Amino acid sequence: MLKAVFTRYIDNFRGFSREIWILTIITFINRAGTMVLPFLSKYLKEDLGFSYNQVGTVMMCFGFGSLLGSWLGGKLSDKIGFYKIMVFSLFTTGILFFVIQYVTTFMGMCAAMFGIMVIADMFRPAMFVSLGAYAKPENRTRALTLVRIAVNLGFAAGPALGGLIIVGIGYKGLFWADAITCIVSILIFWALIKEKKKEPIEEHNENTQSNVKKHSVFYDGSFWLFLFSSFITAVLFFQLFTTLPLYHKEAYNLTEFHTGLLMSFNGLMIFFMEMPFVGYFERKGVPKIKIIIWGALLMAISFYILIIHIWLGILLISLVFLTFGEMFCFPFSNSFAMGRAPKGHEGRYMAFYTMSFSAAHIVSAKSGMEIISRWGYTTNWIIMGTAGMLAVGCLLLLQRLLHKENT
Repeated sequence: MLKAVFTRYIDNFRGFSREIWILTIITFINRAGTMVLPFLSKYLKEDLGFSYNQVGTVMMCFGFGSLLGSWLGGKLSDKIGFYKIMVFSLFTTGILFFVIQYVTTFMGMCAAMFGIMVIADMFRPAMFVSLGAYAKPENRTRALTLVRIAVNLGFAAGPALGGLIIVGIGYKGLFWADAITCIVSILIFWALIKEKKKEPIEEHNENTQSNVKKHSVFYDGSFWLFLFSSFITAVLFFQLFTTLPLYHKEAYNLTEFHTGLLMSFNGLMIFFMEMPFVGYFERKGVPKIKIIIWGALLMAISFYILIIHIWLGILLISLVFLTFGEMFCFPFSNSFAMGRAPKGHEGRYMAFYTMSFSAAHIVSAKSGMEIISRWGYTTNWIIMGTAGMLAVGCLLLLQRLLHKENT
């Protein structure tokens, strides 16, 4: 019985091309090397002596740079190809990480963080387009999931390694580590993967390019409704890293160690369960939009659960709902966005998709903290849960629009 379960689990990882596995490995190396980000606010406050307001401003510059970079990366991927953008983005980001350690003024850091994120986040939409080129049509969603798992594992390893580097060398060591991993990962990519033109994707489902009435993303109303829903679910997800750790401490007096255990539980669930879920839904041919709707609903419920402040186990139950929502939403949202794009416009579509996450990153912390400071945690959970239900409503409307497109 156990052998059959293990075999079925491993089968979900079969069928990928050599290029997909290499992309997964360099994604892990790159994300594990992204050690500055978890400690950035601490570095700005403690090492550079910035005020809380200045730290917030730098982080906003970080977010706006991410927005612009995502848009540029997508647009240029369509113009000159994803391969060149990926190589340029990661190699240049590595060089900039060497330089940024010498920037110590407030205005200089604002400009530096904006600039480095413009270059760094050009990589994301280009990488999504590359998956469309190197993955087989029948396993594209699983390929996206494989890369997501690499991202999660990288983010899990990065902060731990970063903490050791700070203790041993100091914050300067983080910039060196980030720079080296960026350059090493893209050199591996450049050496082992050759540029390939993206082939037309033939899929007979609700996302095929034949359903797109206009070639420009700006005229695709259904896609904009999808983006709005993705933005909301991303805002909910980012609460996991902003307001929830504070809530653990203030409402239940949990230590950083206990919060870390909960975060690790989230990562382990994704590692062991997301790929089997994706493989199952793909085999059954379940429409992507239906799975995304269920994901948004589970996310909304996870915040309503937090209103029940009577037992520590509520945190774990809420996290389980949030994690299942994440596993249902994000892999299929990625795949939906790529499948929605007409041939030759994949970069633009993925740019706007990644920009929705960048915008959510900016909005999530600011809105959550503001609501908590004015009205408390319970109000924040009610507002977040209700926002999740709004996303569900938008996705149900999108489902009807897609049905009309197909008839």
